[in-house]
Amino acid sequence: MPAGSRPFTPLGRSRRRTTSARMRLTLLYSGLFLLLGTTVIVVIVLVTGHSPLIVHINTNSHTAVAPNAVIAHAVPRLLVPNPASQLKDEVVAQRSADFARVFTASWAVLIVTTLGSAVLGWFAAGRVLRPVRSITATARTISAGNLHERLALSGPEDEFKALGDTLDDLLARLEASFDAQRRFVANASHELRTPLTLERTLLQVALADPDASAETLRATGHELLELQTEHERMLEALLTLASSERGLERRERVDLPAVVEDALNRARSAIAEKDLELDASLEGPATIIGDHALIERLIANLVDNAVEHNVPHGRIELKTTSDPERTLVFTVTNTGLPIPADQVERLFEPFQRLDRTRRTQNGHHGLGLSIVRAIAAAHGADVSAHAVPSGGLEVTVRFSATR
Repeated sequence: MPAGSRPFTPLGRSRRRTTSARMRLTLLYSGLFLLLGTTVIVVIVLVTGHSPLIVHINTNSHTAVAPNAVIAHAVPRLLVPNPASQLKDEVVAQRSADFARVFTASWAVLIVTTLGSAVLGWFAAGRVLRPVRSITATARTISAGNLHERLALSGPEDEFKALGDTLDDLLARLEASFDAQRRFVANASHELRTPLTLERTLLQVALADPDASAETLRATGHELLELQTEHERMLEALLTLASSERGLERRERVDLPAVVEDALNRARSAIAEKDLELDASLEGPATIIGDHALIERLIANLVDNAVEHNVPHGRIELKTTSDPERTLVFTVTNTGLPIPADQVERLFEPFQRLDRTRRTQNGHHGLGLSIVRAIAAAHGADVSAHAVPSGGLEVTVRFSATR
C-alpha cells in the first residue's frame, strides 16, 4: 500500500464501530447506579470521619466509655487498667480499624451491585427497546410495492405507540400519493398518446394522397393546429396542477367576490349560448390570503365546469358567504345530468370524466376539478361536493377569511 494512503472502506460501512442503543442504555443505568452508590459512601465517610470522639473515664470502676455512634457498637465498654491517654489511643485505633473494614466492605458491595445493575440494565434496555426493534424490522420490509403494510403496534398509549401510529399515518399518506401518481402517469400517457396518434394519422393520410389539393392540405393543417392548441391547454393544466401541489410561492390579499365577478364576465358568452339562468349572490368585501393567479384559476375552473356540464336552459347559482368561524364559503351549483353519488369523489381525480370521452369542447380533459382541489389544498381550504338529486353538482370551497 503506498505511503500515506488510507485503506479502502466499502460504501455504506462505517469506519468506526458504534455501540448499540441497548449497550449505551446499559452503561447509562450502571453509571448512574455507580454514581449514586459512590455519593452515599462519600456522605458516610464525611459524616463519620468528622464526628467527635469523646471518652469518659470512670476512676472508681477503672472503666472508660466512648459514647460515639460507631464506637458504641464497636467498643461499647473497655476495662481500663492503663492511664487515660493509652486508653484513648486504643479506642482511636479500634475506631480506625472498624472504619476501614466498613469502608472496604462498602466498596466491595458497590462493585458487586454495579455489576448486577449492568446485567439487569441490559435486560431492561432490551425490554424497553423491543418496540423500536419491531418498528425497524417492519419498516425494512416496506417499500414502494407494499406500502399497504402497517406497523400496527399494540400496547399502552406511550411514546412508542405514538411513534408507531405516526409512522402508520405517514405510510397511509405515502400510499395514497403513490397511487395517485401512478394513476396520473397512466392517464396522462393515454391522454397524450391519443392526440399524437391522431396527428400522425392526419399527416399519413395527407402524404399518402398523391392527388391532394392545396385546400385539402390546408384543411389538414388547420386540424393539426387545433390539436396543437388542445395540447397546449392540457400542458398548461398539467403545469398548473403540478405547481399547485408544490404549494404557494407568493401570498397576497385576494378579494374573492371580485375574482368571481371577473370569472363570470369571461363566461358570459358561454352562458348566453346555452341560455342558462344565472343567480349570483356575492357578499363582499371578503378577503383571503393566497396566490391571486391560482385563486383565479380555481374560480374559473368551477364556473367553466358549471357551464360545460349544464343542460340547455339550465341554471347556475353562485354564492359567497361567511360564517362565524371566520371562514369564507364559495358555492357553485349547476343543473345537469344526474350524477351517481358514489361517482362524485372520482371527479376530483385527474383525467376522470363521467362520459369517458377523450375530446370534449373547450379543451376539457378532466383536469378541472383536480386542479380545484390541488389549489384549495395549497391554500389550506377544504373542497366538498355532492350530487343534486334532480341532476347536476354542487361544489363548496371553504377558505380562511382575513379581516
